[in-house]
Amino acid sequence: MTDTFQRIAPEQARELLEQGAQLVDIRDAQSFANGHIPGARHLDNHSLHDFIAQADFDQPLIVNCYHGISSQSAANYLAHQGFSQVYSLDGGFEHWRSLYPQAVSRGND
Repeated sequence: MTDTFQRIAPEQARELLEQGAQLVDIRDAQSFANGHIPGARHLDNHSLHDFIAQADFDQPLIVNCYHGISSQSAANYLAHQGFSQVYSLDGGFEHWRSLYPQAVSRGND
């Protein structure tokens, strides 16, 4: 069986985000609050159901974690929930932060 998501480089992710892609961050809440990609929505087991219920399945969806490993499983799961375009951010938040240190939000915004 082939994967139902694609791995995406931060540069490609940035372009998709500028075009309106959705972004979810599956790291723990404290890590998310300490720094995340602007526009990211924190997603955990408690918020997953509401996110799926309210989601736009036609908009591209990017999933990020710490280093781009856990996000692949999450992206695969979300693709099976009906999202048409799902991406896992290669290198995760840590790689993004190394490339775009100015593009990091703090707190819950």
